[in-house]
Amino acid sequence: MITLTELKCLADAQSSYHILKPWWDVFWYYITLIMLLVAVLAGALQLTQSRVLCCLPCKVEFDNHCAVPWDLLKASANTSSDPGTPLPLPLRIQNDLHRQQYSYIDAVCYEKQLHWFAKFFPYLVLLHTLIFAACSNFWLHYPSTSSRLEHFVAILHKCFDSPWTTRALSETVAEQSVRPLTLSKSKVLLSSSGCSADVESSKQSLPYPQPGLESAGIEGPTSSVLDKKEGEQAKAIFEKVKRFRMHVEQKDVIYRVYLKQIIVKVVLFVLIITYVPYFLSYITLEIDCPVDVQAFTGYKRYQCVYSLAEIFKVLASFYVILVILYGLTSSYSLWWMLRSSLKQYSFEALREKSNYSDIPDVKNDFAFILHLADQYDPLYSKRFSIFLSEVSENKLKQINLNNEWTVEKLKSKLVKNSQDKVELRLFMLSGLPDNVFELTEIEVLSLELIPEVKLPSAVSQLVNLKELHVYHSSLVVDHPALGFLEENLKILRLKFTEMGKIPRWVFRLKNLKELYLSGCVLPEQLSTVQLEGFQDLKSLRALYLKSSLSRIPQVITDLLPSLQKLSLDNEGSKLVVLNNLKKMVNLKSLELISCDLERIPHSIFSLNNLHELDLKENNLKTVEEIISFQHLQNLSCLKLWHNNIAYIPAQIGALSNLEQLSLNHNNIENLPLQLFLCTKLHYLDLSYNHLTFIPEEIQYLSNLQYFAVTNNNLSLSSQLTFLVSGQVGSDVTHSLNLVLLLDQQERSTANSPLLNVPQKQGETAITATTGLEKSSEERIVTRPGMIRGGRTPKDIKLFYRCPIHRGVESQLLSELCRI
Repeated sequence: MITLTELKCLADAQSSYHILKPWWDVFWYYITLIMLLVAVLAGALQLTQSRVLCCLPCKVEFDNHCAVPWDLLKASANTSSDPGTPLPLPLRIQNDLHRQQYSYIDAVCYEKQLHWFAKFFPYLVLLHTLIFAACSNFWLHYPSTSSRLEHFVAILHKCFDSPWTTRALSETVAEQSVRPLTLSKSKVLLSSSGCSADVESSKQSLPYPQPGLESAGIEGPTSSVLDKKEGEQAKAIFEKVKRFRMHVEQKDVIYRVYLKQIIVKVVLFVLIITYVPYFLSYITLEIDCPVDVQAFTGYKRYQCVYSLAEIFKVLASFYVILVILYGLTSSYSLWWMLRSSLKQYSFEALREKSNYSDIPDVKNDFAFILHLADQYDPLYSKRFSIFLSEVSENKLKQINLNNEWTVEKLKSKLVKNSQDKVELRLFMLSGLPDNVFELTEIEVLSLELIPEVKLPSAVSQLVNLKELHVYHSSLVVDHPALGFLEENLKILRLKFTEMGKIPRWVFRLKNLKELYLSGCVLPEQLSTVQLEGFQDLKSLRALYLKSSLSRIPQVITDLLPSLQKLSLDNEGSKLVVLNNLKKMVNLKSLELISCDLERIPHSIFSLNNLHELDLKENNLKTVEEIISFQHLQNLSCLKLWHNNIAYIPAQIGALSNLEQLSLNHNNIENLPLQLFLCTKLHYLDLSYNHLTFIPEEIQYLSNLQYFAVTNNNLSLSSQLTFLVSGQVGSDVTHSLNLVLLLDQQERSTANSPLLNVPQKQGETAITATTGLEKSSEERIVTRPGMIRGGRTPKDIKLFYRCPIHRGVESQLLSELCRI
């Protein structure tokens, strides 16, 4: 049996879909109920009332039907002209029948002589009604459609009841009321006085839409409407709506099932309206019933009465009227579906009225469901659309973000960077918290992996902001904020996740000094847009590029001739064309990193103002062109590190003004004596090569402050002898603070390359190991008179990467003392 609980659940399930049922669905529902009542009433009458009553046996048959004697006389007079022809007399046995015999005759006549339509009329009505009901509810129970409809209804109810929906609608109403008020105020100002101040103030009071800029008057009182829990619930609804849209918009199965339902209804309507009126005439009150039971009753034909004929005619006529109404409504719904574009739903009207102009149009099943909801109540679609808007979602994210990132939490993230600047680093957030703009001490703002960042006008409160880092983030700058950045921003670092164009707002930063671009697209040919952009960066002095280019972009060499530093990291791609470098005559520093260069480009030798050249991580095998550097009188720093250079040419001695030389991570085996003619050298890095000895002419480098021979083929004894015996100039060794570093791999052999002396003011740093870690173990041992030549004895600091055996330590100290 079906319990009341099951019936209640069924009723609740049906009521939950009421928002998806247009008026014709409701009309069908009630007509179906009436049809069902007609079927039940007809069936009950048929089961409870006497079906056929046959109480008059036919005593005279004429012309295959029952006739009275008067009919026989009349027929005989018309057909026979012979008056002597005798009249036929009944030859039946005249007797009274028993009640059981009449019951038998009733049953036989009902089964064999009553028309099937009169017999099965209640069941036909019930069958038609069930088909209509099934067609009306099939899409609500078919698995492919019911799951989507249930999901939609559940989300729609949450959207309708969410406090965020109320807040968004109140913003729209407030905005619509603010605009007329603002316009009326401006008219009063213009009409009351003709002074220019009033006119100017009225112009400023007019609403001027800014991309990404929100009205402070609306945002203020409503920003605190949601608490943390409500904000999280609204966030979950946004995510559900996004996934539901992605899933439902792919197909139109709901639309097709609903359309097929209506087609079946129309076909059934045509069928019923065709055959029911025709067979309605077969429901008669009197029935002539010939039966072959004369041996039992003495009669062959009976006159019967169908007592339900009249009421069945009334019910059938009423049923036909209901079917006509049902069919006309079905035809209208079919016309509505074929006439309208139900696979497309546009929020154009809503976008014009609200402040959410980004509500997208939807298609397929999603659009069809919204059309059905509009037939019930358009307010549902309006409330649902709020959760389709990215602007609305971003506002919600901003509120949740502000609740999470308080001023105290942001202050705890402030750090001093390597340039001793106050820096705030924000990583993987949903946006930029508004409380950031209350930390006026920020000098460097770093934003990384933030999908959408919007700089509002409140950024002008950061009066100390000079540097901005945007890594793998999308930044939108409002017009007031852009005006602030134009005047204050000095350094900008942009790193793109994918190859993309430089944002237009970058070219508005007229006071920008340094620009770092990674992963951007720079065109090799000039266009009008780029001309208007780069030529505005008149204060730019340093440009850092990290991309894959085949040539230095023309926009740089032609539009930035005053550039003083250019750094290009080509990420291993070959840089082919370099001739346009000659145009950059003011260049003082040039870095060509990972450009797959095999020779030093000749165009570099035309840069007379060049002070520093860095050719790191290229494919240089020989540097014979180094002789041409003597024409660059200002060149003081040369970095040829991380290449495949096998030897240093003797022409290196011509670079008399060279102060820094980096040749580490190459394949150099010998040092030419001409190298030591560069007497101004104070920094020399020869680590990670194949050097076996250091010439004693190094003593001529009297200005040397940093000397690195890490990871070479230098023995321990020879280097200790070299250092302690004074082969380095006396001015150098007099201030020497010696640090020994032992690598764990070379501890047992005592042949480790060594000597890493940390730099201090006025010290010489001599390194011969891979580096010093903070966790090293330090021991101080003083040996008076260790350093020869009467110089002041120095303490020797021994740093170990890992704890070292006492035996190895003693061996090193004894070796040092013996020398």
